[in-house]
Amino acid sequence: LALALLAPGLLALLLTYALPLVWVVRMSLNESEEGGAIRQTLSAATFGHVLGSGHYWNVIGQTVELGVLVTFFTLLVSYPVALFLARTTSRWRSLLIALAVTPLLISSVARTFGWMAILGTQGVINKTLTGAGLIDSPLHLANNFTGVVIASTEIYMPFAILAMISGFGRLDPALEHAAASLGAPRRTVFRRIVLPLTLPGVLTAALLVFVLSLSGYVTPRLIGGGRVFVLATEIYDEAITALDWPVAAVLSMLLLAVFGVVITLYLRAQRALEARFTGPREAGS
Repeated sequence: LALALLAPGLLALLLTYALPLVWVVRMSLNESEEGGAIRQTLSAATFGHVLGSGHYWNVIGQTVELGVLVTFFTLLVSYPVALFLARTTSRWRSLLIALAVTPLLISSVARTFGWMAILGTQGVINKTLTGAGLIDSPLHLANNFTGVVIASTEIYMPFAILAMISGFGRLDPALEHAAASLGAPRRTVFRRIVLPLTLPGVLTAALLVFVLSLSGYVTPRLIGGGRVFVLATEIYDEAITALDWPVAAVLSMLLLAVFGVVITLYLRAQRALEARFTGPREAGS
């Protein structure tokens, strides 16, 4: 009975994940020829070509840098919102949570085009600042790395807020009241009670946002204006424009490797956090 219940899910994973992954691994061992032809072989030459190229290393570095910056700023602006929503006892709490995640109902493409209108040289921000006399010439906020970070931060905020709210289950207002009654100032209450109890949710949100930003294509392509090169855009260009499927497959494998490193670090941080606040014996059980 258990196998019968698991069979549909396992079949779906096999068809939609395992087989395509095996195909990508096999493609990465081929070699590309002139005109987009693919020579069927079992060789690591394409891996050597990619790993020996400074351009691809720059792409990998810029991808990781984008993920780190977007994750940092997303957590920075989402944490107060998620903390407020988790602690509020207002009857409007459900409505406020719905409003916080409402942007997910809008396509990321439409939201990215909206940010293009906001960040452009003739956009809302530059028009407002020049009209107020705060700047003489428009700021370069679009078609560059800065614009991608700004737009990506807003686009991934709802994901971070949802992840943190779901991870704030350990936060008990009674603990804060007890600490305050014992004379602890608000800063100490936040540092010793609120932050440790909310760290699991923060780690989950960080993992989610980092993975999404690493694999994001639409925002770097549109906001970057072809000047921001990340692994997702490079994979598309190699596969669709240059018709170099082996190189695209190798880049996909490198992106999966980055995902693996990130998930490993997340699991270690989670175990360390559990051992720190619940004790080694309970964390390992």
